[in-house]
Amino acid sequence: MKRLAFKMKLHEGQMNAYKSRHDQLWPELKKLLKDSGVSEYSIFLDEETNTLFAFQKVVGDGGSQDLADNPIVKKWWDFMADIMEVNPDNSPVSIPLEEVFYME
Repeated sequence: MKRLAFKMKLHEGQMNAYKSRHDQLWPELKKLLKDSGVSEYSIFLDEETNTLFAFQKVVGDGGSQDLADNPIVKKWWDFMADIMEVNPDNSPVSIPLEEVFYME
């Protein structure tokens, strides 16, 4: 199992909308993530900087970042585009983070 982390940026004042949308995560998106090998997925918010920190445990070679061509993922990106920084295709601006320490 591998661990992946990345950061994204939330627009000012959008914490409640972001949390609410994830509290109601679409069942088909959750199934897609699980079927793609994502066994755990957490997102944390640094309220001072509006930086989102995402962490995943993944079985296999992929992760959520490899699902860009899936119509469910594209629909989710469109749904989230108004409250966070996105690329021209509405995918979140996502910066991978290198693991520098791990304790088991």
